Amino acid sequence: MDMTPRAREAIEEAEVVVGYNTYITLVESLLEGKQVIGTAMMQEIDRCRMAVEAAAEGANTVVVSSGDSGVYGMAGLVLELVLERPKEERPTFGGIIAGVSAVNAAASVLGAPLMHDFAVISLSDLLTPWERIKRRAEMAAMGDFVIALYNPKSKKRVQHIEEIQQILLNHKGPKTPVGIVTGASRENESKIITTLDSFTKEDINMFSLVIIGNSETYVKEGYMITPRGYANKEAEA
Repeated sequence: MDMTPRAREAIEEAEVVVGYNTYITLVESLLEGKQVIGTAMMQEIDRCRMAVEAAAEGANTVVVSSGDSGVYGMAGLVLELVLERPKEERPTFGGIIAGVSAVNAAASVLGAPLMHDFAVISLSDLLTPWERIKRRAEMAAMGDFVIALYNPKSKKRVQHIEEIQQILLNHKGPKTPVGIVTGASRENESKIITTLDSFTKEDINMFSLVIIGNSETYVKEGYMITPRGYANKEAEA
């Protein structure tokens, strides 16, 4: 729904479209007459290699990621694979097209929770050691950042988010506002605004994004707001 015009144009002009099967389905209306390479979850390297090969053979090729390709997307992997090839064998690299990241999409549903400094942390430990993830969460909480959690909970990772909750409660008040947006910018979009001490009781899955406020974040009339400090500036004038 929030695809940028530049991203849509790139897909429309492409001869080959590559992506995770779920994301390919989201752009199905743009794929008529194109070669489509779709793979399942956990096959990121395979599909990016196929994309680079297709481009090296001269086809106008795009790799589709949900949200922003440069934020937990495929941009880095594609670029690494392109640069690994000898210069004379590299396809022409058309660049990375920035999209609307899930954190921005979710924030817009909740109100304005990212108006001040914030940290983005993925709770998936498939590629990052869990101890490192916990340490990053604690450092962000100590710094009073607004914290956005990607990949907050899966069928296999049911306890991780509760561990993070306990870490954050060591540094943030129990009534700190927490927003949960599931399916941001999709047809089944939903939101919940709750508090740090109870948010893990809500329905959270891999399509959810969790935004935890800082010490000044508040909720008013159903909107989650993190002040930037403009009121203080006005008072000092």
